[in-house]
Amino acid sequence: MRSDYLSLISKIIFFYSIFYVVMKIIAAAGGSAPYANLILALPYLAFAAVGWVMVKKKTYHWAYVIAGAIVISLVRYFEQDWMIAIESYFGG
Repeated sequence: MRSDYLSLISKIIFFYSIFYVVMKIIAAAGGSAPYANLILALPYLAFAAVGWVMVKKKTYHWAYVIAGAIVISLVRYFEQDWMIAIESYFGG
């Protein structure tokens, strides 16, 4: 039962990461704060890559789930402030 929860939560983080990266790439391609969108997509790209390996091997780890929950929460909470700071740094 525990492994069912672990695999489910890992897959949710994996698919959310893919979705977030795609949305940020679309936003950057549309001209909406391109530097900030691409930079903020990097942590999710890393989680998508690790998640891809985990799903392919069907081996899941709680560290991925915990780190994913923390990073997703932090990025979503500070996203607007970081977007403004990144765009002002790059002169946007």
